[in-house]
Amino acid sequence: MSIANKVLAVNNDLPIRTNLPVHSGKVRSVYWLTEQDSRRLIAEKGYNVPADTPLAIMVISDRISAFDCIWHGENNLQGVPGKGAALNAISNHWFGLFKQHGLADSHILDIPHPFVWIVQKATPVKIEAICRSYITGSMWRAYEKGEREFCGIKLNDGLSRDQKLPELLMTPSTKGILTDVPGVPAQDDVNITRKNIEDNFEAFNFKSKQDIDLYETLLKDGFSLISDALAEIDQIFVDTKFEFGYVKDVDGNDKLIYMDEVGTPDSSRIWDGEQYRQGNIVENSKEGFRQLLLNHFDDADILLNKDRMGEREALARDNALPESVLMAVSETYTGIAEKITGEKIVISDDPKAEIIAILKQQYQLID
Repeated sequence: MSIANKVLAVNNDLPIRTNLPVHSGKVRSVYWLTEQDSRRLIAEKGYNVPADTPLAIMVISDRISAFDCIWHGENNLQGVPGKGAALNAISNHWFGLFKQHGLADSHILDIPHPFVWIVQKATPVKIEAICRSYITGSMWRAYEKGEREFCGIKLNDGLSRDQKLPELLMTPSTKGILTDVPGVPAQDDVNITRKNIEDNFEAFNFKSKQDIDLYETLLKDGFSLISDALAEIDQIFVDTKFEFGYVKDVDGNDKLIYMDEVGTPDSSRIWDGEQYRQGNIVENSKEGFRQLLLNHFDDADILLNKDRMGEREALARDNALPESVLMAVSETYTGIAEKITGEKIVISDDPKAEIIAILKQQYQLID
């Protein structure tokens, strides 16, 4: 069997019973279950949520996005083998650690298959909650150009590229386009300050001003837990993005939870500790793929300049990357997942057929 057949590239065409359009993002697709199926599963599986909670099937793919584009390889390789399973395994591991340490729950109720989560409906907080422990990437590029204030936080002169910051920085940005928020441009992914959030907490979907403190605590504590665990396997947690939302607990009360994914190579930078001590940066995250793309194409500005999005999309569409590049990314993702979880990532021969069989036989969600 060719390696291309082991990749789950299209994940929005599964015959899962639903009355709503499938929502497909860069990597995951979401199937909202019928009210009847949601109620049935809550009763049958004993999920600890109100009986009328809407449920969804969330299916990850092996697609790889970078610079807001989906990339592909030669020989019809439409993704990275093992990537989806690795991302889910890492998130599952960290969510479990958070719960074990009493931080907060996630939106995940069940894991039928390495590519699949059953989740409860959540109302997302409209913030990309970003934490940085080192100065690198976009922050370093801005700092190098003379910027010293980031999301209302002032940095001192004299910092060097890739050095550890004096303290953990929270540099949030908007998730989605927010209109009518004073001082916040109506654009996706723009930096915001804590004061922006405090003054307009309802616009960001917080239920109360006090929940801003809770979100910051969950962000810092979650970062510290992952950072400490990665240090034990000599990996450095450089920076990451968390997302939060509200769900109803079994009594119908709102509770703030972690959602989407946490501590993965897609949402974080992770560096090899031994190499860092020798003065080298070896990425165990998608940042390595981003750097490869920047070096692969003659005009890196196309990838970095948002005003050249049309050219960037054409670059991703018209250029099949060498198969060796995507296989190297596969090794990075599966390698770090196995280090974190202590378990082997198995690359399925036919992930779609497996998912369909499980959801049909064990969950009765496919006719």
